[in-house]
Amino acid sequence: MGRRPIFCFLGVMNKVPTSLQALVEGTVDSLGYEPWGIELLPRPTGGQLLRVYIEKPEGIGVDDCERVSRQLGAVLDVEDPIPGEYALEVSSPGMDRPLYRPDQFARFLDETVRVRLSSAVPGRRNYRGRLVAADENKIALLVDGETVELAIDDIETARVVPQFKS
Repeated sequence: MGRRPIFCFLGVMNKVPTSLQALVEGTVDSLGYEPWGIELLPRPTGGQLLRVYIEKPEGIGVDDCERVSRQLGAVLDVEDPIPGEYALEVSSPGMDRPLYRPDQFARFLDETVRVRLSSAVPGRRNYRGRLVAADENKIALLVDGETVELAIDDIETARVVPQFKS
């Protein structure tokens, strides 16, 4: 699989260091999975949580998560890139998958997404609408009949909203 940088839109304090990204991406990629996203978050009990989302065309199962977790855990133990205590969590992005990269937004055109901006732009932080366009720098959402353009650099979090057919 081709290497693509993973971006984490979780504010400056939660940015994943480039060296950790490269280590995680390389390990996940070498096992035949697509590294979907990485989050490094503070844990309420202390330490940090390293959450790694993986993907493959036929979907992700528990065995896939276990395989990646075992291998990635061993690599992290040897390389020790995270100071202090941390917990590792490996999972599928799921139906309400987070979106991190411009190419991921492009994959979900015409889907409903929830977007939270890092600050109010223009006067609003939260959006929910149909994703109608995406490029390297911005996305466009159809919200209440109006198209709203949002800069990717302003996005804190974005998730696909699952749609269930009745």
